[in-house]
Amino acid sequence: MKQFLIVLLLITSLTASSQGKDYSFSLEEAVTFAIDSNYTALNARRDIAKAIKQKWETTATGLPQISGAVTYQNNLKQPVTLIPAELSGGAPGTFVPVTFGTKQNANAVATLNQLIFDGSYLVGLQAAKAFLDFSENAAEKTNLEVRKGVINAYGSVLLSEELIAIFEKNKEALEKNLFETRKIFENGLTEEESVEQLEVTLLDIDTQLNNARRSATIARQMFNVALGIPVESTVLFKDTLDTLVEEGTNLQLLDENLNIQENADYKIAYNLTEQRSLEMKLEKSKALPTLSAFVNYGTSANSDSFTFFDSDQLWFQSSLLGVSLNVPIFSSGMRSARTQRAKIALDQAETELEETIQNVTLQLNTAKSNYQFAIEKFENAKKNKALAERIETKNQVKFTEGLSTSFDLRQAQTQLYTAQQQYFQSMLDVVNSKAEIETVLNTPDLRIESEEIKGKY
Repeated sequence: MKQFLIVLLLITSLTASSQGKDYSFSLEEAVTFAIDSNYTALNARRDIAKAIKQKWETTATGLPQISGAVTYQNNLKQPVTLIPAELSGGAPGTFVPVTFGTKQNANAVATLNQLIFDGSYLVGLQAAKAFLDFSENAAEKTNLEVRKGVINAYGSVLLSEELIAIFEKNKEALEKNLFETRKIFENGLTEEESVEQLEVTLLDIDTQLNNARRSATIARQMFNVALGIPVESTVLFKDTLDTLVEEGTNLQLLDENLNIQENADYKIAYNLTEQRSLEMKLEKSKALPTLSAFVNYGTSANSDSFTFFDSDQLWFQSSLLGVSLNVPIFSSGMRSARTQRAKIALDQAETELEETIQNVTLQLNTAKSNYQFAIEKFENAKKNKALAERIETKNQVKFTEGLSTSFDLRQAQTQLYTAQQQYFQSMLDVVNSKAEIETVLNTPDLRIESEEIKGKY
């Protein structure tokens, strides 16, 4: 019995762990969580980390570089050199074969290189800093898009749940109507068409309800992916659509002015002009001389056998100091052509920057217009829903009393169902259109500084 309980507990714990962690979020909590765990946001932060490493890599090229080399040679067959025989007392005109050096030798050399001046290096430092700025701005843009995506996904889940609830309520009311109408028809007090009209409406509602349930499942999975959690995880949503609309209705946003320097798209376009400007400076710097210095220290030993680790082996020291100056003189116009090409690329980037400014301004104006329209549409949808409910109730009473046809009731019901869906969709439109304005205005500030990344990678 005891063994059975242990096995049962193990199975229960494994089942619980396989089901994954459960989560609970308000909208703001979901956004905060996604900024840290969303897949795209994670890689955006890694891009910043890569840019930090690249900046140091560029900086290190101008710092002292030390290298070492150890070589060992064993002349399996030593080369032979012919010298005049008369040097050793032989007959003039004849030669004597001589072997120079020892059969084996070993060398160890350490070299220090130092760049003294290189215009390309100085520009490279500036380019590395500009690339880091670009990576930070790209990560900020990613975070803004992640925030907007989470808001949309959160609202979509709430919308699907509201639709399920209203479809279930409508289905329950229709089933009651259909039951009562069938009884009336069986007693010969109404036509069969009345029953058939209600059956058609019920089938339509049932189809929409099934679709809403499937859509809710997909919406939840999309929300989980947006947060960077497993799709099968269970999430409890603390906010409601009513809460989001209440918090999202802020007409003061319509009076907000655009600070173009804070817009993420502008920052990225400006980074591009910086990079193009540095590319032009790089091409110009290639006409400057480069100066570097080096010093090395080495030791070598020679022997006819492998005695290099013996204590009596003689090692001979050597050292060398040198300076190298490279002066570009003539390139047949190649450097000039490259500089001109870089200047054209800079002009293009500046034109794209101006275009970005105009597009961002247009984007904000469009977002404000859509936001105001969404609020107006929501207010109208609320009134239309209330009117449709009253009309449907009146037709329900008239149909029950035999004062209207089933066709009139179906029209009123269809009108109500449409008004209900439009009402809930308009609520989501208010939330999403507000998020669009905030994305353009860059509120809240989601910029990631490189200092925040250094300690993590």
